[in-house]
Amino acid sequence: MIIKNAYVFTEENVFEKKDVFIEGDVFTEEASEGEVIDGSGCFAVPGLTDIHFHGCVGYDFCDGTQEAIQAIAAYEASVGVTSIVPATMTYGEEKLRGICEAAEKYRREQEKYPGQADLCGINMEGPFISMSKKGAQNPAYIQRPDVEMFRRLNEASGGCIRLVALAPEVEGAMEFIDSLHDETVISIAHTAADYETADEAMNRGVHHMTHLYNAMNPLAHRDPGPVGAAADHEDCEAELICDGIHIHPAVVRNTFRMFGEERVILISDSMMAAGLQDGEYELGGQAVTVRGRKAILADGTIAGSATNLMDCVRTAVQQMGIPLETAIRCAAVNPARSVGIYGRYGSVTPGKKANLVLLDQKDLSLRQVILKGKKLPAATE
Repeated sequence: MIIKNAYVFTEENVFEKKDVFIEGDVFTEEASEGEVIDGSGCFAVPGLTDIHFHGCVGYDFCDGTQEAIQAIAAYEASVGVTSIVPATMTYGEEKLRGICEAAEKYRREQEKYPGQADLCGINMEGPFISMSKKGAQNPAYIQRPDVEMFRRLNEASGGCIRLVALAPEVEGAMEFIDSLHDETVISIAHTAADYETADEAMNRGVHHMTHLYNAMNPLAHRDPGPVGAAADHEDCEAELICDGIHIHPAVVRNTFRMFGEERVILISDSMMAAGLQDGEYELGGQAVTVRGRKAILADGTIAGSATNLMDCVRTAVQQMGIPLETAIRCAAVNPARSVGIYGRYGSVTPGKKANLVLLDQKDLSLRQVILKGKKLPAATE
């Protein structure tokens, strides 16, 4: 397969008009034969990687079934999110083990399912969080950090827990960081930590922030909190939900100024309503109402988003003033690097999986998804 005449996003994080070659399921230096696709009027970008979302099209990753994972993976691929690291919610160990086992089963067999995004790991968001900053997490299952519980769950997952969330101020958190920072990415999340506590956690090995600003103390001029600590640590990356609801556009723009585009990771944090109409849904065992793309619990707490990562890219570019090159880097390159899969995904590079998205240059609408070297049917976004 050859894609011609498109402006291709390169490893230098710029667009360049050039041909893209695919043989089998990987990008190559050249292609000997196959279909020629005219990419005129399009940007060609690597398939996106969402490292923090919970579900879509009526399914939740925590359903813990093959049906749910397949439906989620098919929808995500259809909108150009070709690599996924879905997130768990705060549950007890037995429930989490079932989710991990289901993910491992799907991961072993996913080559059987064409047209579906690759499941590249698990984001374990909870239960090691702060009760006071629980957000939409179920308080009934919040517990202190437990190293051995994490290791049992990671074993059940086949070693694919890529991230684990942690409130560094809770009892046992620092010991958890000391024990596990070389085994997985530990992320500060759902936390009431002050600057000093977050700073200590980062000095001990934390270098990731879960949905920056959300479910944590704010950045204030005399009390910078975990946001200020993260900004001070040059190796700390930060997730941002750019759905237009979770974070004001001015804060998004200033976050890029503080952190730099190399440290920001766009996520969707979507729940099961993504891809569906407004209505009544569920997240983490709690009822969620979705109106106008805003998902809330009964008490008004925001409960994830009702969008997908590709839409977040469009929102960042079209409504928040983020350059397209920056948004693509933060939705394709940075997340893949963060969870250790950039060697296979995240750029249009010979030898990597041939996951590519053609976006219309005028409005960034989706023209074509190519997944592992094969065209997908037109998406309904």
